[in-house]
Amino acid sequence: MNKLLATLIAGLFATSVYAQNTTTMPANAPMGSSSADMKAQDKMDKANQKEAKEVAKADDKINKAESKASEKKSKAQAKHDKKVADANEKVAKADADDKAKASAKAEEKVAKADMKEQKADIAADEKAQKKVVAANADKAKAHAKATEKKAEAVADAHKADAK
Repeated sequence: MNKLLATLIAGLFATSVYAQNTTTMPANAPMGSSSADMKAQDKMDKANQKEAKEVAKADDKINKAESKASEKKSKAQAKHDKKVADANEKVAKADADDKAKASAKAEEKVAKADMKEQKADIAADEKAQKKVVAANADKAKAHAKATEKKAEAVADAHKADAK
């Protein structure tokens, strides 16, 4: 449980860093029509495209992780349901004299099945959250790189205009 909590907190921090990352130079700084400005605009466009591509990859990773976790949970649920049905069937088939004993065994099997399903759900969620955190970190890194490239392009254009 502590690992899951730590993963969720790390995800929160990665997401907040991504959301709060702002550029010091606006990406759409006034650009003239000189060749340096055109080059700068081209570099900024490429940076935006690369960032969008990285964000799309990260979103794809998130979707895959969540769907995989969902699959694992549904498989665990199916196994749980089968064990419960088997236990209930044994109780129904038991003789009148053995009903109490069979019912007690069935309750024990159901409790074990419940615990096993919960553990599988937790493990699936934990694994998915780790992948979500990593993907959000990738998004934040892509955004930071794009911001850096945009700022460099604007600075280069301003240097060229100053000459």
